[in-house]
Amino acid sequence: MSELRLNVISNEWVIIATERATRPHDFAAAAAAHPTLPAHRADCPFCPGNEQLATAEICRTGGSGRAWRTRVVPNKFPALQPAGTPERKFDGVFRSISGVGIHEVIIEHPRHDAVMALMSAADIVEILQVYRTRYRIIQDDPRVAAITVFKNHGARAGTSLEHPHSQLIATPVVPPQARVRLERAMRYYDEFGACVVCQMLAQELAAGERVLVASDYFVSFIPYAALSPFHTWIFPRRHCASFADAADSELQDLAVNLKTYLGKLYHGLHNPDFNLTIRSLPGFEHADYQHWYVSVVPRVSNVAGFELGSGIFVNTALPEHSAAFLRGVTVPD
Repeated sequence: MSELRLNVISNEWVIIATERATRPHDFAAAAAAHPTLPAHRADCPFCPGNEQLATAEICRTGGSGRAWRTRVVPNKFPALQPAGTPERKFDGVFRSISGVGIHEVIIEHPRHDAVMALMSAADIVEILQVYRTRYRIIQDDPRVAAITVFKNHGARAGTSLEHPHSQLIATPVVPPQARVRLERAMRYYDEFGACVVCQMLAQELAAGERVLVASDYFVSFIPYAALSPFHTWIFPRRHCASFADAADSELQDLAVNLKTYLGKLYHGLHNPDFNLTIRSLPGFEHADYQHWYVSVVPRVSNVAGFELGSGIFVNTALPEHSAAFLRGVTVPD
């Protein structure tokens, strides 16, 4: 019989449809094929030697000229514009705010064909450090209420450029998802005197059956009420309210944890498309109830009418089975 499970962090119900359950191997067979890419493309604005094709550079790591390892540039077609001050307008039920914010692209690697799952841990550490650097700088902008760092891998995940990259969008309002999670965390702390993320991590570690990778500072697991097949959270073991406060040693460990997890996806599910998001809100750096984490959503299923109409997700993969499958995937050295 199917079962409804509540995700206590997001306050979302999910139907674990065991009678419609799909075997983990079937998701691998259905994965979209990725084209074979060259190491360099003459027309790619993110490839070395084509720096002039992208918008003005914000910062980089590595050397000058073409000798860079990562670069940060403004998005050429930004969702929000960095100039100006957010202005609110009210006309009865019609309300708006001017589209002021920040939209940046983090070019992750010089190679056009690089894949994060196959990068070195040192490469991933450098990317994470760039995320943190930009997060720390942007959170001090008084116009910014929220910062979302995210990566779209593959067409089903929404990527439009092949070259490996991530994005950062800072908004003048707190997104509804972040607000719901914040309010749930505050309410949980008021009721139980504990951080809900810390509590969930402790319980998932005790259960063990959904844990994927447990490293010194981070734990990757498929949550009890995963909203979709192989939906994974990566929690810091240390209570830490903001991604900006992650220590260097923690980012080094996160890189290894993330590389291992993405390697399992790559080899076990044939390099599926996925969305990766760092969930963290500025302004709550010392909150006992707030706890940042990483979310990875492999795009191996579709959101359909019921989900859109009800807000209740249907997961056709039992989280315990998905976790067992990924734990059994061997990642080559």
